Amino acid sequence: MAPLAKIRGERDRMSAIERRIADFMLDNAHLLRDYSSQQLANALGSSQSSVVKFSQKLGFEGYPDLKFSIGESLARRESAEGAPDAPAAASLRDDPAALLAESLWRAKAEAVEVTRALNSHTDVAAVARAIRAAGKVYSIGVGNDGLYARAIAIKLALIGRTAIHLFDPALMAIGTSSTMPGDVLLVLCEHGQEAALCQTARLFRKRGGKVVTITRHTANALRAHADIALLVSAHDARPQVELLLYQAALQHLLDLVFLLLCEDEAHLRKLVENAAPIE
Repeated sequence: MAPLAKIRGERDRMSAIERRIADFMLDNAHLLRDYSSQQLANALGSSQSSVVKFSQKLGFEGYPDLKFSIGESLARRESAEGAPDAPAAASLRDDPAALLAESLWRAKAEAVEVTRALNSHTDVAAVARAIRAAGKVYSIGVGNDGLYARAIAIKLALIGRTAIHLFDPALMAIGTSSTMPGDVLLVLCEHGQEAALCQTARLFRKRGGKVVTITRHTANALRAHADIALLVSAHDARPQVELLLYQAALQHLLDLVFLLLCEDEAHLRKLVENAAPIE
């Protein structure tokens, strides 16, 4: 994973001092080559040891290793954006709409890249296995997450799974009252702080069901109730863009689970059958 993308992905889990270091690096990446660890610490009003520990926490040997990796990543990006497509880059600068589209595409690609790195294939495959073995799959979400919970329930029904979409927080506990051991509860909640969802997840596990949560890459109450926790990373200073990045990364995770389910021949046959036009 690119070092700056890794810093963005880990930022929500950092301490206040670490976030200050992270924000400086993200905002001034091109200047880091001129900063020693001590100079960076002085600029932030922090200690040199904090900068070194920050670098090591990200998996680097120390600050010089992190600085070199960031410089190398920036050089690769500039090279890719420059050389053969220089005329195209120039035309983008003259076309605000095209520049906006290109910027959004790159931001979405980075959000998906970091989200992919946060979730091991083992965990994603475990979600698909749990759904495949479940008698019933419940999907729930609140607000915008509810739209994606409904969409995945429809996709699961298309491949022959018994899928139940729940949308009323007040009735979620009742809606899952018929849970049997092995059933799956798929909970989508960006910040993972909805008390009703946490209560429903707790009761679901008590009845022998498996809980799968998809939240942001933060410490949150909902993750504490998960058998499998998938994580989304999406960061942008513009709230309207950050919303789109979260949705793109969330959709990628759900799509990946769906594709793994479709590797089962019976599921794929059912999808083809259900997708055929009704005559």
